[in-house]
Amino acid sequence: MPWIIVVKREFNSAHFLTDYHGSPEPLHGHTWKAEVHIKADSLDKGGMGFDFVQIDSFLKELLPDYKLLNDIFDFSPSAENIAKWLYHKVKERYPSLQKVVVWETQNCGAEYFE
Repeated sequence: MPWIIVVKREFNSAHFLTDYHGSPEPLHGHTWKAEVHIKADSLDKGGMGFDFVQIDSFLKELLPDYKLLNDIFDFSPSAENIAKWLYHKVKERYPSLQKVVVWETQNCGAEYFE
């Protein structure tokens, strides 16, 4: 029986969308939340599929905390595009990754999976 290991991490970043419904969106920031869902087909002797601390540490390395996202990415930094970018980065280390969810606000986010 498989398990889905879920780790969520917050990061604070600003962005603006240059083609937001036809007009530029002003610069603003969010406390984003990124969550990864990784499938574990078995557990180790300690009863864990993956180490939460190791996953969280990896996310901390990847996520652009206190940055202007437009200066980092060569794509429009929407929640959708960030979710896709993060999915591919995490999948390199955790091939059994199932999906990534990026929350721009408490109530609005985007999920990416393949």
